[in-house]
Amino acid sequence: MDWGNGYCFFLTLPNLTISFLIIAFTVITIRIVYVIHRSSRPLYTSPPQSLSTLIILGSGGHTAEMINLLSVLQKDKFTPRVYIAAWTDNMSLQKARVLEESLVDQTGAQKVKVPTQFMQIYRSREVGQSYLTSVGTTLLAMAHATWLMIKIRPQVILCNGPGTCIPLCVAAFLFKVVGIRWSSIFYVESIARVRRLSLSGLLLYKLGISDQFYVQWPQLQKKYPRAHYVGCLM
Repeated sequence: MDWGNGYCFFLTLPNLTISFLIIAFTVITIRIVYVIHRSSRPLYTSPPQSLSTLIILGSGGHTAEMINLLSVLQKDKFTPRVYIAAWTDNMSLQKARVLEESLVDQTGAQKVKVPTQFMQIYRSREVGQSYLTSVGTTLLAMAHATWLMIKIRPQVILCNGPGTCIPLCVAAFLFKVVGIRWSSIFYVESIARVRRLSLSGLLLYKLGISDQFYVQWPQLQKKYPRAHYVGCLM
């Protein structure tokens, strides 16, 4: 009799496992849909005095555009600020340091309550790297991005197209899903993108990862209706 009960339990075990997987998949799917839906709405009814901000830089024109965008940003509101660039991109961080030093000179060092931080992240793929070997570097970049997001825990993320932003934004989105931290992701597509989105922008747009998605050309907004046209920021 005992053997029969054990045999019946053994037969029902796969069914229990399948049921559990179905329930878990359903709960995760509902949570993801909720996060995507909630991300398009204002997070605060009354905005806090300051918002910890992560600013993702990229080589070349991406950093120049981001610096230009930051020049009109309310610095007292988006603070403390953390700048992140790729591991091999020292020039972008140098430009960010020059910007922050100019802010100190204008406002006075005594008004800077929290020091600005400058960090670097592993690249998912270097220029010219094979797609086969990029699998390992992408996993490494994703793990590094997760560790950085745990350490920084920003309320706002600003990015404008470099591939460096993908693992960080994905990690931030996963944190929303599991309820660790809600970081609002603001993506501004590069002014160089006139007719189609960059690969980074397309991924964030299609997957619904960004909270707000901005483009600088009206034809892009017509092609991607969930994007917001803000005119040329350069």
